[in-house]
Formats: sequence, C-alpha cells, structure tokens
Amino acid sequence: MKRRLFHAAMLAAGIAAAAPVFAQAPAWPTKPIRLVVPYTPAGGTDILGRMVGRRLADSLGVPVLIDNRPGSDGSIGTDIVAKAPPDGYTLLIDGTSQAYNVAFGKKLPYDSARDLAPIVQTANQQVLLLVSTKLPVKTVAELIDYAKANPGKLSYGASSNANALPMELLKSMTGTNIVHVPYRGSGPMLNDLLGGQVELAMSGAAAPLPHVKAGKLRVLGIGDDQRSPSLPEFPTISEAGIPGFQTLQWSGMYAPAGTPRPVIERINREVLAILADPVFKQQMVDAGFDVVNGPNTPEQWGGLVASEVTKWSRIAKMVGLKAD
Repeated sequence: MKRRLFHAAMLAAGIAAAAPVFAQAPAWPTKPIRLVVPYTPAGGTDILGRMVGRRLADSLGVPVLIDNRPGSDGSIGTDIVAKAPPDGYTLLIDGTSQAYNVAFGKKLPYDSARDLAPIVQTANQQVLLLVSTKLPVKTVAELIDYAKANPGKLSYGASSNANALPMELLKSMTGTNIVHVPYRGSGPMLNDLLGGQVELAMSGAAAPLPHVKAGKLRVLGIGDDQRSPSLPEFPTISEAGIPGFQTLQWSGMYAPAGTPRPVIERINREVLAILADPVFKQQMVDAGFDVVNGPNTPEQWGGLVASEVTKWSRIAKMVGLKAD
C-alpha cells in the first residue's frame, strides 16, 4: 500500500514538474516571415511595407520577406493571408482598401472582420490631389472651373476601382464630370499620370512625392481636414475650395484570424518600438507618411477600420458608386 502511494506521489510530482514544459508555448519566430503587400511594387503600401519589414527583421532576428500579390483591388493578396495558417508566419500590410472594398460592395472571397486579426496601425498617409504639369491649373478652384468648362474631357487615375471613392466624392461635391480610369496599383497609375494619359489623380503621398519634388507633378491640395506635419506647404482641399471634404489613407498590419494572442502582442510591441524610433520617424516623414500618435492596440486598430467601413459605405451610397 505504501509502495503504491509512493509511486502515485512520484507520478503526480512528475506531472507537476513537467506541466510548465508542456504548457509553454513554442518559440516564435523560428523561420522567415512572409509580409504580403497586395499591390504592385513602388506604391505607398509597398514602400511602407519594405521600411517596416527591414526593421522588423532586425528586431525579430529572422528574415521578413515582402511578397507582392497585386490584383482585384488588393483582395487577392488579402485572401492569401485570410486563408493562411494562423501561425504568425504570414502577415498582411494594407490600407484603406480594407474599408473601400467593403463600402464599394465588392464580392470578396473572405470576410475581413471574421478572417483577419488586426495587429497594429503603421502610418497615416495624406491623400494628394495631383495634376499633370501639362494641365493649365494651379489651384483647386481653377481645376473645378476647368472641369466644368470641359465636361467629360478630363480623366483621373485610381490605383484600383475601390480607391476611386475619394475622387468620386470630390466629383459629387463639385458637380464635375471627370472620367475614371482604373489601374492595378499606384505605380502604373503614376506612370500614366506622368506621361499625360490621365490628367489628375488622388493618391497617397508616398509614391508620387519624389515626382512632386522633382517638379513633374503638381499638388493642388491634401485630403485631410488639417494640414499635414509632413507636408505643411500644401493646403487642405477643404480650405482650397471644397469645404467639408476629408479623406485620409491609413495602413496597418493583420494576421490570419486565430493567430495566437502572444504572437499578435509580440508583433504589436516590436512595430510600436520601430515607430517610436526618432530615426525611423524622420524616414517616414521624408517618405511622405504621417506618424501615428497615441495608443495603438490591436483593438484600437480594428476599431478604426470598422469606423472607416461605416463612413465609406455611407459615402459610396451617396455618390452611387458600387461594384459591377
């Protein structure tokens, strides 16, 4: 009897001693991480993804590989992440298309709210109202007058169908007729804007900013309702002639739903440390991004996206824009 009790006690002690080992989560990361950018190279999301990816690789100690998967307004790349194993090794960086696609009524092979886990907001990006230097306008008011005098003769480029929403809002508020030309990313759209195939565009600041600084494109205004810390020389579109107009691009990171919470929190902490670094902050400003200030939890990031879906769904209905 004593022997049985002794063995039982020893077994219990062994289980208790082993319990912390079995309960301990496996180490993460132990292999390269794939960061999916759902657009072509050289666009704003791609630029930011590469900036963050390089620093994240340093802090995590494993490669972070950028995987450009453009197409279908960003939904092809998003679908890849939504259906990837929830192990922290496939991540997504994306922006306002996550709200635009839903607002646009696009048929998606996933449900962002159900299939993606928000991690962290990475940046805000001013939306620039850009015109070719060949177009004889230098202010928002001059553009409106020119468009009204030439209905249907001007065309604008958008990096996707859904990303046409800000320009369609501007058209609705000004009563202008400007033809929409969709593209599969900011890079191809900017090439045609520089070449004169389209006369104007509304685009996140990062991709076109080098062309603006080189004098090849003209900025008439920015979309936010207050001047940008990174681009203080440009007036807001609201103050430049369209009171009440407001649009701002944002971007952030996601993982597949079901990714372990400790992994989500680890990535959040690492990215926040990167964003807080003064050198990285200046690099972001130089590239045309506005730094995110204040609390930045996964829940706050997810809440921002949800609020933007509500906002742009209302605007899409107002301007009568929907997916074909």
